[in-house]
Amino acid sequence: MPPIELLPYFLFAMLVISVTPGPDMLGILSYGVGRGRQAGMGFAIGVGLGTLFHTLLAVVGISAVVATSPWAFRFIVYAGASYLIYLGTRALVAPAKGEGMALDAQVPRQSFSEACLRGFLCNALNPKVGLFFLAFLPQFIDSSQPAWSQLLVLGIVFWLWVTLSYSLLGYYSGLVGGWLRGRPSTGQWIDRVTGALFVGLGLHLIFTGQKS
Repeated sequence: MPPIELLPYFLFAMLVISVTPGPDMLGILSYGVGRGRQAGMGFAIGVGLGTLFHTLLAVVGISAVVATSPWAFRFIVYAGASYLIYLGTRALVAPAKGEGMALDAQVPRQSFSEACLRGFLCNALNPKVGLFFLAFLPQFIDSSQPAWSQLLVLGIVFWLWVTLSYSLLGYYSGLVGGWLRGRPSTGQWIDRVTGALFVGLGLHLIFTGQKS
């Protein structure tokens, strides 16, 4: 069990980190607004599973291996960046295809499981999330006790918080999407902006990954 006296600091840091904008939050907003509450919540739960995945990697030491292996790190950087660019490209071409946020109410929403998988991949393929967990979680453990169990507890707490808070974000962004669906031109512009941001984040990940 992590030291009780450090838990308030961990919870505060966790709150601040979870509201910091990034690919995960952008994806939840994009899927919630563009594809409905079910997709938004599915993407959010997938992101939460991604944080749990990174926790397990940190616990078993794989994140440390990736951090010290330039080839492994760059491979994951390019995989994650490619996926972000793929999501961005889909959003950019969605208005031309009649997909995305400019949908009418009769078009079926994206399935929960598909959105969940995409949320998981968005988080799990970002190597900087793994490095963050590797640097962040050990600050709140007792070095005289087994590290793996403390890291696991902290990671599970982080996963539960992310899943709850981001699911609410996905739900309410879906409500906003319902309002926007009556305004197709607004939805098309949101698709384009979201797509451009995803592509930009992917390119940024490649650029910064080359310098790591």
